[in-house]
Amino acid sequence: MHPFASRGIPSPRLLLCGLAAAVLTACGGSGDDPNSITTDQGVVVGSETAGYRQFLGIPYAAAPTGALRWQPPQPAAAWAGERAATQFAPHCPQPATPFGTASTSEDCLYLNVYTPKTGKGPFPVMFWIHGGALIYGESNEYDPTALVSQGVAVVTINYRLGPLGFLAHAALSAEQGGASGNYGLMDQQAALRWVKANIAAFGGDPANVTVFGESAGGLSTHSQLVSPLAAGLFHKAIVQSGAYTLTLPTLAQAEAIGEGFAADAGCTDQSATCLRALPLDTVMAHAAKVHGGSQLPTEDGKVLPASYAQAFASGSFNKVPVIEGSNQHEYSMLSAFVTDTVLGREINASEYESTVRAQFGALADALLALYPVTITPAWAYDSLLTDAGFACNGRKAAQLIAAQGQPVYAYEFADADAPMVFDVPARVNGFGAYHASEIQYVWPKQQTIYHGAPFTAAQTDLSARMVAYWAQFAKTGNPNVAGNPNWPAYTQANDTYLTLAPSAIAPSTTFGAEHQCAVWTPGV
Repeated sequence: MHPFASRGIPSPRLLLCGLAAAVLTACGGSGDDPNSITTDQGVVVGSETAGYRQFLGIPYAAAPTGALRWQPPQPAAAWAGERAATQFAPHCPQPATPFGTASTSEDCLYLNVYTPKTGKGPFPVMFWIHGGALIYGESNEYDPTALVSQGVAVVTINYRLGPLGFLAHAALSAEQGGASGNYGLMDQQAALRWVKANIAAFGGDPANVTVFGESAGGLSTHSQLVSPLAAGLFHKAIVQSGAYTLTLPTLAQAEAIGEGFAADAGCTDQSATCLRALPLDTVMAHAAKVHGGSQLPTEDGKVLPASYAQAFASGSFNKVPVIEGSNQHEYSMLSAFVTDTVLGREINASEYESTVRAQFGALADALLALYPVTITPAWAYDSLLTDAGFACNGRKAAQLIAAQGQPVYAYEFADADAPMVFDVPARVNGFGAYHASEIQYVWPKQQTIYHGAPFTAAQTDLSARMVAYWAQFAKTGNPNVAGNPNWPAYTQANDTYLTLAPSAIAPSTTFGAEHQCAVWTPGV
């Protein structure tokens, strides 16, 4: 992935203010320049594009470095004069991957604000949490043009990732009230608090904030629904392919993983002092110890007092309207990264069978019968893991939330010809509606940013309708908007999904049967 080349153009006023420090003291958010905004930290000066105003690289919390590494986020320092908000700030440490560009900056807790240039505010706010398995990703890969054109403000954020964002350790728990880990989720909450305190100055409505995200961003959205620390910070939620787990490791399990990380990294005394003194390259070199083979985040009793399934079933969550959805063939792109790039080809029939037997043991015979090779072995395997890991968990979340009386709208993204935007080996039968393929429809410049093929006319129409649904939901809590097909609210009784495909957008009641949910989530 490549970040946007466009960084915006500073206003003439900012250029003049930057000529000398003496002039800086005289420039200040007077209110006559719509690109000069006074926040609770100081004045930021943004820029304009043809379609929106943008304020980039605004710190929402202090740099989590030194003594603040593996601490809850602290307030950002104030500044004097004007701060240029025309360049993206560094994103959080990660290696270069197809899911994010490399970064070695722990000073990364920044956000970006995009607002309409016309129209009467206050504008509903859409707060985007990027995906990337809580290991990769960044805020500056998302072009807000289409959403902002619907009359909403958009905020994108960076948050701590990998071990820096999710290390749990007994020494950290001892100094932090008995819980540790989940720092990345606390960063998201700090950014939401910044929005609540400051977005009105940008023309946004702090009383109408929608949290939305895809994959790990969707899991993060579920996390904010469950976290009592996020109460009152948002008013609606959109979960895109985020239900890949509804359970969480316990704090004790996560702390054991953290102790293994510390030992491998050289902190044999298992002290917080040693952990905070580790060079960043050492932390990143041992990152897999934290997230390899485990689920992030952690049921720590504080940020997340219960698992997602437990919280939704008990009603102990932040009750707001929710859109919950997944893609028709989620696992194909993930499988290509895991298997095709290693083998240099798709798995064959014998490898499909042996893999299922290794993963599912006594269930293997039944699963192989349910998922026979009718297209290719890879297609059968990916269908199985799509249902097990995404589709049926998402349906279960929708059912549990709806059972608590909350408005829920469920969808399945089903464009089997969605342009592939990742560098993966080609497949004979393509990838179908693969994981993350819907992002380019909600953020419709993504397929060019990621070098995907241009949309067809039908795909362009689908994208426009999805943007309209998402923005209308952010405005009202109901996605239905004039000109779009009706989207019925989801209930346990009607079990209705909206199928989103170029050929047709229509309600369907066959989702559970098509994805074998009686096997994966029995009883719901």
